[in-house]
Amino acid sequence: MPRINNEKFYLSAFKTYGQTPRGVNWHSQEHQSMRFKAILQLLPKDISRFTLGDAGCGFGDFYTFLQTKPKKYLGIDSLEMMQKVAIKRTGTQILLADITKSTLPTMDYYLCSGALNILTPFETYQFIANCYKASKKGFVFNALFGEKKSATYNYMNKKQIQDIATNLHVKKIAYKEDYLENDISVGFFK
Repeated sequence: MPRINNEKFYLSAFKTYGQTPRGVNWHSQEHQSMRFKAILQLLPKDISRFTLGDAGCGFGDFYTFLQTKPKKYLGIDSLEMMQKVAIKRTGTQILLADITKSTLPTMDYYLCSGALNILTPFETYQFIANCYKASKKGFVFNALFGEKKSATYNYMNKKQIQDIATNLHVKKIAYKEDYLENDISVGFFK
């Protein structure tokens, strides 16, 4: 289970802010865009040649943010309300699944923006492991970064990230930092 009730966390934001970045608990559209840009800097420049799985896709905002679309896009979210909105917004396949427990379809790359923020450390490992294992080339994600302790949010440091990479036998790790305070984007590549 997440640190807090996942459905209540997102449903409350959705009821207050609607189908906006704040409706999925981002601070602002600008912060969401900064995180998406950091993830794109870790993915291949020409994403149109690859299949892309968006783990914890929310409303499908990453897909609509992309200037160039991947060869195939697959969104995955654990909340039916998010799935319905994402299908309407993207016109693509959006699976309803708990990524911490599910076997995922194989894609060239998986990405995750924000979905790790309220998971426990064990769930975070399971989520990352499932996405990395289902990718042919790698998994790119962002996370809250630092040594903060929070009853709600999951902060990671580089040692924790490195330990996960070691357990998964990641061949190459890339980091993108200094775009937002307490945020990091990471690429685990095969």
